[in-house]
Amino acid sequence: MANKSPIQFINEVRAEASKVTWPSRKETLITTAMVFLLVIVASIFFLVVDKAIFFMLGILLG
Repeated sequence: MANKSPIQFINEVRAEASKVTWPSRKETLITTAMVFLLVIVASIFFLVVDKAIFFMLGILLG
């Protein structure tokens, strides 16, 4: 890699950042809600699996 001046680096970063397609506020809110929903669903799933394993071990081990 060739050494670049800080000014050239900043200009290249700005050029690349201008190419980024930023999500809208609505898309961000929907995505955030989906993440929270999936976290809740995964938490419930693992709670149920944990309780089932605990119950089965209790039966097996007396």
